Amino acid sequence: MALKIEKSTSNIYADIGFTNDQEMMVKAGLAEKIGEIIKNRRLTQMEAALILGMSQPKLSSMLRGQFHGISETKMLQCLNKLGRDIQIVVRKANRDQRIGRTSVVFA
Repeated sequence: MALKIEKSTSNIYADIGFTNDQEMMVKAGLAEKIGEIIKNRRLTQMEAALILGMSQPKLSSMLRGQFHGISETKMLQCLNKLGRDIQIVVRKANRDQRIGRTSVVFA
């Protein structure tokens, strides 16, 4: 049996058919960064949950990629509470794009 190989986009959520694929990619990037900061600070999930103002199970779910019900705003607030500044930049889309896109860039 031959395998069917499809070229992937850079967005796994688009590849598997999510309609809100850009939002999911943004949330995945934010969750990854939150998890990285928690790990680098050697916080337990319980300690981190107290800092972030959420339950430990909710934090655990978010860090495992189950962030339905957690807004991007809440995730940005988590980064603030972990000592990170947030800067949102809005710019004109490239000429070849019909609509703009959203991405997360960590400095």
